[in-house]
Amino acid sequence: MRAWTASCFALVLGVCGCSPQAHPEGTADLLVRHANIHTMDEAVPRATAIAVQGDRILWVGDDGAAARFIDGKTRLVDAGGRLLLPGFIDSHFHVGLGADPNVERITGQSLGEIQAQVKAFAASRPDLKWIEMDGWNYSAFPDGSLPAAADLHGLTGGRPAFLVAYDYHTVWMNQEALQTFGITKATKSVSFAEAVQHDRKTGEPTGIFIGFGSAGLSEQAEADLRKHLPSHSPEGTAGRVEGLLRRAARAGITTVVEPQTYLESLPLYAQLEKEGRLPQRLQVALFHRRGTSDAEIARFVEARTQYNSDWFRVAAVKLYIDDVIEPHTAAMLAPYADRPETKGNTVYPPQEFNDVVARLDRLGFQIFTHAIGDRGIRTALDAYEHARMVNGVRDSRHEIVHVECLSEQDVPRFHALGITACMQPRHCAPDITGQWAKAVGPQRWQYAWAFRSLRDSGATLAFSSDWNVAEMEPAIGIYTALTRQGLDGQPVGGWVPEQTIEIETAVKGYTITGAYANFVEGNRGSLVPGKYADLVLLSDDVFTIAPEKVKDVRAVWTVVGGKEAWRGF
Repeated sequence: MRAWTASCFALVLGVCGCSPQAHPEGTADLLVRHANIHTMDEAVPRATAIAVQGDRILWVGDDGAAARFIDGKTRLVDAGGRLLLPGFIDSHFHVGLGADPNVERITGQSLGEIQAQVKAFAASRPDLKWIEMDGWNYSAFPDGSLPAAADLHGLTGGRPAFLVAYDYHTVWMNQEALQTFGITKATKSVSFAEAVQHDRKTGEPTGIFIGFGSAGLSEQAEADLRKHLPSHSPEGTAGRVEGLLRRAARAGITTVVEPQTYLESLPLYAQLEKEGRLPQRLQVALFHRRGTSDAEIARFVEARTQYNSDWFRVAAVKLYIDDVIEPHTAAMLAPYADRPETKGNTVYPPQEFNDVVARLDRLGFQIFTHAIGDRGIRTALDAYEHARMVNGVRDSRHEIVHVECLSEQDVPRFHALGITACMQPRHCAPDITGQWAKAVGPQRWQYAWAFRSLRDSGATLAFSSDWNVAEMEPAIGIYTALTRQGLDGQPVGGWVPEQTIEIETAVKGYTITGAYANFVEGNRGSLVPGKYADLVLLSDDVFTIAPEKVKDVRAVWTVVGGKEAWRGF
């Protein structure tokens, strides 16, 4: 990235952590000049200077008119012509994942590579009682098969191993872990997964547990896991969360939407807010498992009122209607291409799901529904439509999250029902989705992560990373939406290039439409006087550089509410 001048460096140093001093009315605490500003505001789309007073944008315009906002206390920043955008909004980011230094990320792309990494990590950490790792990809195993406990035999020095798939929906344990959890041939269910896989011939547990993420890690599941797994210990959680959010600030993210939160976690987030330790704004959705009681829903309603600031807010409720493609647990309209005996299942019978959605809608909740298969997506759309019929139409802005395998017939229903498609562009990259593509089959690829079809239909697109399923950097998501390629640039021309979108829509998905999707477009998402001064300065101009270079763009400066959250120069 281009270097800033020494004088600019000195000026910016004064921004961090300083409370605004008294100014004459109409002058700025912070003034950024010589910037390439894309405001995401159709009325004034471009500018070169922005003035900030307190935590709000005071003025946006041209360098020539900026002098009147300066007095002796104004901090001046020369952007050096760099691109300045509204701070990024990640609409689906798991705050509780990917922050534990004792959990190793799996990078191996074959069983042999994974085994070698497990063995090396175990050898390097003799201090650990458990070998915990995450990130293994289904594509590492041939023909849609899943690994087994036997594949981990002898790799951990006799210690139990708990390995979570990249999507956080499948767990792979070794024999020592099965013994520690007391899982035997007779075990039919566990609190932390939807299903225990057993060998068809012997009946013994294979070491694979399906539906880990969608089981929701309820209070009971957390208690069961906490008995054994160090990563689920509450000790140090606040520091891990704060550290992860600071990393997100370094990526230019100024609002995080945590999509699957538990009532027990709310006091921790509130304490971070109270202590000024939230690096950016945090909104959360409370997880609603199937069978959630009336008493717990009443607590959801109370929490929505109790936690309702622009720094920390309970904003929605999270549901699941299906699981994921690779282990054939997402609900499909037609059988899987590589498993013609199954179409997957929905978490709820459709009528029960209709009733759950209608009730939450009647209570005024925004609803996020995880739906990946085309039948899962249709069931979710049907439920939202049912809620409108029985409760009346309101500005609900319900979301369907992921929208991976969509039926052409359902494309126009998002706009017609006012449903946001909350999508994760990076998930469609071929270096991640090899087994996904095999399971679905080429006849359904046309509407896989159908960004362009949904955009053209008028649907609202909100983009996100689904951290730590994929990298948190918005530039990587934008790159993938533009190219439909992996980080290696393959395949040439992109996978299903008909569903690529242009840069403007991709950036809006992380800014103004992300704000709209989360009911915060009134105070963020675009650079408009009166909105929060949530800003990100980028190393390069994503609007003009070649699409294949966008993945390498970095945030060099992040400002939240007029205060510096990250400086990377």
